[in-house]
Amino acid sequence: MSSDLADTIGFIGLGVMGEPMCHNLHKKSGKTVIACDIDPVPLARAREAGLEATDSLQEIARRCGTVFISMPSGVQLEQVCSTLISQMTSGQTIVDTTTAPVALTKELAARFQAKGVDYADAPIARTRQAARDGTLAVMVGASEAVFAHIEPMIACYANDITLCGEVGSGQVVKILNNMIVAETVNAVAEALTIGRRAGLDDALLLDTLTKGSADSFVLRNHGVKAMLPGVFPLRAFSVNYMLKDMGYAIDLADETGVEIKGAKTTNEVLQQAAAKGILADAYWPALLAVIDPTIDPQTPDGD
Repeated sequence: MSSDLADTIGFIGLGVMGEPMCHNLHKKSGKTVIACDIDPVPLARAREAGLEATDSLQEIARRCGTVFISMPSGVQLEQVCSTLISQMTSGQTIVDTTTAPVALTKELAARFQAKGVDYADAPIARTRQAARDGTLAVMVGASEAVFAHIEPMIACYANDITLCGEVGSGQVVKILNNMIVAETVNAVAEALTIGRRAGLDDALLLDTLTKGSADSFVLRNHGVKAMLPGVFPLRAFSVNYMLKDMGYAIDLADETGVEIKGAKTTNEVLQQAAAKGILADAYWPALLAVIDPTIDPQTPDGD
């Protein structure tokens, strides 16, 4: 691989998480970073920040030694990869940060590897602010050699990076992470609603719970910052996105022969939230509105 390829990173998908991740690679990697999206608005912001920008997947494949992908789901991921795979050559590397089905991840990896292109799944966890701050958590599925190559780049936007095993392992951990978070948010929503109807002060209830064994990241963040005030912004990780990830968890459970009753119950609550019009695109702890239909959820436009 030429030195120009080795020194150039492509980043495809400048969405809620992808855009700040891409900008952190530009600021910290010491490499040329080319941003790629079909939306001209984040491309304009990328150019203003000093990045190169393009809407051409072919240009990314031709010019970049390492290509990061951040898509909303496995559907878009497969579409992007179908274009890239015909353009990329031996020695290049794909780093997929999308949360995608395990089976699809392994299939795509095999197709790229047949051409000599390395592939890693590296889905992310934590918030958009963490993406901006460079403090995401990343679960990687890759060989040790590929991990050694990509870890310094991932460290531009993450401070907790774990090699979970071979390709597909990162997706397994991320999917299970989101399954646990979703079930915990559902439990917090139930507790908050019961407490209100029992006459407790909302803030006192959640604050007291943070001091006991019920304390958790979900309680302090999703509970205190979103469910307590009843504010669920648009342009955040939405109900529809969490439904997608819960579908992956249910599929994975079916593949491994595990009955996950709690996850399926939470999935039903998310489906009911998605059916409430605008809540489908609101920050996903808005499922509280299903548990407590008396609330008036606020859905401001996020930044």
